[in-house]
Amino acid sequence: MKKNSYTFILLFILRTVYAGGQSEAVLSYIDHYKWIAIEQMHAYNIPASITLAQGILESGAGMSELAEKSNNHFGIKCHENWKGDKVYYDDDAEDECFRKYKKVEDSYADHSEFLTNSNRYQKLFELKITDYKGWAKGLKSAGYATNPKYAELLIDIIEKYELYDYDAMTTAELKKDKPKKKEYKEDKNNDIAETGDQHFNWSGYKEHVFYFNRIPAVTIKENDSPAKLAQEHQTKVSNLLKYNDLTANDSLQPGTNFYLQPKRKKGKEKFHVV
Repeated sequence: MKKNSYTFILLFILRTVYAGGQSEAVLSYIDHYKWIAIEQMHAYNIPASITLAQGILESGAGMSELAEKSNNHFGIKCHENWKGDKVYYDDDAEDECFRKYKKVEDSYADHSEFLTNSNRYQKLFELKITDYKGWAKGLKSAGYATNPKYAELLIDIIEKYELYDYDAMTTAELKKDKPKKKEYKEDKNNDIAETGDQHFNWSGYKEHVFYFNRIPAVTIKENDSPAKLAQEHQTKVSNLLKYNDLTANDSLQPGTNFYLQPKRKKGKEKFHVV
């Protein structure tokens, strides 16, 4: 697994702090992908907390180059049996082969298959689904990553963000609680307008849209700009600058929230996904 993921996420958390010492970007990542992790848990008996924590750690909360360009959120290398798309990065050795996916959901599914079909991880499936500490230590012992603190880092993420709560979610609760996602388009006044509910669509930029205080927003990534975001979300740069209290000369800070609609005067909730 890519070594720079650990440095990235630790520096990232220190740089982008949310209330209670939590990172806004990590909270956003969890709300984007928790439903996939829970679905994978029920299909493969891998704790959702472990899947989410690994995704956060390995991908830098979805902001690493491998995650952004190749949708690889778990740092999985090609190995001999991989027949899909490939990309190459320097890791433990130069020019190593990593798997590339069409969408993030494919990365999550392949992660489950990777653990399930590898002999070295089979003992982990004897653990209780709620034993995230056992899973974290077992992944390190089985060689998932070379970082000596890998298990400790996973456990810290799980406990800081209370990811263990997802390990207890039943399929009935999943069907009941899994939200729908709204798409947006530009209205005649160049504001973002709702176009109706649809089930989650994990392809394209729409996977990055979430609700913060009931307002659609995205998390700023490296190289993002108001012009780029305006083009992606079909609105005017001037609108986005106004929504985010920015001027044309202000720079965007990676890891911060960027609103796609006008902010409310008072938010009823700190963080909510629709």
